[in-house]
Amino acid sequence: MNLFDRLLGRSPGAGVPRAQSVIPDAGIEISTPEQLEAALRGEAGLTGEVVTPETAMRIGAVFGCVRLIAGKVATLPIDVKRRVDDRTRVDASDHAVAQLIRRKPNSWQRPAQFKRMMQAHVLLRGNAFALKSVSRGEVRALIPIHPDRVTVRQRDDLALEYDVVRKNGSRITVSQQDMFHLYGLTLNGYSGVTPLTYARETIGQARARDRQVAATFKHGARPSGAVSMPDGKTLSDSAYNNLQRSLEDFRSGGDKDGGVLLLEEGLKWEKISLSPTDMQWIEGQKLSRSEICMFFGVPPSMIGDNSGSDSNWGTGLEQKSNGFVAYTLDDHLVMWEEELSAMIANPEIYARFNRNALVRGDLKARWEAYVKALQWGVYSPNKVLELEDENPREGGDIYYPPPNTAGGDSKSKKEIEDDDA
Repeated sequence: MNLFDRLLGRSPGAGVPRAQSVIPDAGIEISTPEQLEAALRGEAGLTGEVVTPETAMRIGAVFGCVRLIAGKVATLPIDVKRRVDDRTRVDASDHAVAQLIRRKPNSWQRPAQFKRMMQAHVLLRGNAFALKSVSRGEVRALIPIHPDRVTVRQRDDLALEYDVVRKNGSRITVSQQDMFHLYGLTLNGYSGVTPLTYARETIGQARARDRQVAATFKHGARPSGAVSMPDGKTLSDSAYNNLQRSLEDFRSGGDKDGGVLLLEEGLKWEKISLSPTDMQWIEGQKLSRSEICMFFGVPPSMIGDNSGSDSNWGTGLEQKSNGFVAYTLDDHLVMWEEELSAMIANPEIYARFNRNALVRGDLKARWEAYVKALQWGVYSPNKVLELEDENPREGGDIYYPPPNTAGGDSKSKKEIEDDDA
């Protein structure tokens, strides 16, 4: 007897009718063990659709948001810096954590693959975990663990512990200092929540809508037109049978769309246009996409929804990109930076994403920034070459003095005019 049978008090045996139960508070009908398990885990919404990370990713808006955020986190380079004094920073690319996160996080993954997977876990499950492999006092590898196999708990002394279920079914307890743990929004302070928890009804409605549309296309239940007889006439049995076979032939596959339908005995074809109900259906699909994007903090147009629902993000691509970076992406980047910096034993060494790479695809904006940095003495020519992954040039380490702000050596406008005179 399985869990479903025991909870419903059903005895095993042939001929037993299929049991049905309804959770009173949610109004969810349960008729299968899978639906019961989903309801007990809180994965079944009011629509009856089971919303898990796997099923949610089948919704285009969810997949687009996760792909966009995880992709940007995966492709942005991470720099490890050493703080010399309050004003001076030097590169610390020789540090073990820099080698780990920029070259080889573990024996089978590349850095971008590791970061993309971990960020997707945060977005879909609220947490991402990786076991630290330590050698000679330094972290040498990060072994990812699926979040469904990890339970976080806080001890009486406020330290965190992680109960991990291994692949062979055994359980181990991992201390806080041995676990690399990423999480964003949290309600208890030590475990993250996922947008899927609060977007469950919206995603469930989208899944139910897609399921009904798929059934409509599969069975050809929504006609594109109708045939009518002239007044006072009836269709003969032979003409009816011929018409029925013709319609069934056309409905059997979409590869025959656009063919010619032969009508007999004065039949007329009348096209059926979209009804107000159909239009409301389309608007409902747009609303679902917009709400899902809201939960993930992504402008709808950045995942291909150009219905104009993200005007608050700005009117141009640059404004939308800046808003996405400032209000959504930076939250995830800081999460990574703080966890990586905490993993480094030396408090003078820290990790930081190179946000300048976000304009890598905008050549004009990138070079305009370089020109201003050179003009105001912020960058040297060799620093610009370094950022462009080019070799330095001789004499390129000079910092040009800013115009009209060169201190005692600068001349006023009046002095320049007197010299010219």
